[in-house]
Amino acid sequence: MDFVGLVAVVMVFSIPLTAIWTTHIRQSQKIKASIIKDEIELERLRYDNFLLETEKMRIDLQQKQASLIESNDPVLMSLQKKTENDIKITSL
Repeated sequence: MDFVGLVAVVMVFSIPLTAIWTTHIRQSQKIKASIIKDEIELERLRYDNFLLETEKMRIDLQQKQASLIESNDPVLMSLQKKTENDIKITSL
């Protein structure tokens, strides 16, 4: 008889404990999902920022190249002629 009473008590208390445990697990999973979602959004923003910075650097480089081409610096002009000659020689 004592065994039946013990089983009954364990069964009565195990149901609410199981409910509490599963609720805790669900909440933990929701929090983890929220964290992962935030991390994905952060990575997307980092990638967009990387693309913008890369584009800005490319534009700056093009502007500097254009300003160097327009300059009348004799050293730069001789270097440019030498580079053009090297390209002609390698293409033959």
